[in-house]
Amino acid sequence: MEIAVGRIDELDDPGCREFQIGDGDWPFRGFVVRKGETVYAYQNFCVHVGHPLNWSPDKFLTRDKSALICASHGASYEIETGYCFAGPGNGRTLRRVDVAVRDGVIYVTGPTSM
Repeated sequence: MEIAVGRIDELDDPGCREFQIGDGDWPFRGFVVRKGETVYAYQNFCVHVGHPLNWSPDKFLTRDKSALICASHGASYEIETGYCFAGPGNGRTLRRVDVAVRDGVIYVTGPTSM
């Protein structure tokens, strides 16, 4: 299922936005990350313990905005690849989600449930 997440110019550079596909008890939750004119998308699911990466809406970046971070245990991930390079889960990778930007609008395609 494809959904529109928002416009690329609405996101900081770098910046993130959460999205949800589907309803019910187990919708698919993810987030997009803008870095320059490129947008990446990942499932919002920590490779260490399996809960969401963020505690606050749309907050997935380190303070210096150079990497993604899990708010629970501090695992750090590369923005471009989702690869965990520090902390719990080191060496594992976030699940990528198909993403496209068309006419300035960010679209993601994913399952309707976990």
